[in-house]
Amino acid sequence: MKQETKDRIRKIKTDRNWSESHSPANLAKSISIEANELLECFQWDEENYDREHVIEELADVIVYCQDMLDVLGLDVDQIVNDKMEMNEKKYPVEKAKGNATKYNILK
Repeated sequence: MKQETKDRIRKIKTDRNWSESHSPANLAKSISIEANELLECFQWDEENYDREHVIEELADVIVYCQDMLDVLGLDVDQIVNDKMEMNEKKYPVEKAKGNATKYNILK
């Protein structure tokens, strides 16, 4: 995410004094709630959905994730790359390619 966008998210939160309610637990709840609202966009029809509504809900998830990163003092690139390294080890290409089996069951 561009620094300008991160700064805008932070400014909205700061200007409205929302930081007081943005504990890690509250942010985790908000991420889950918004992710479920995103899922709701596809509840009855996976092909004919309101794209603008999907974009709005996805943005809400991303904003709350950025808030969580800030509260925990984390760098998105670092944690995503760490997770990708773990996934590469758990799901080696030769075992996982074309296979949706969970890592602990892969043969």
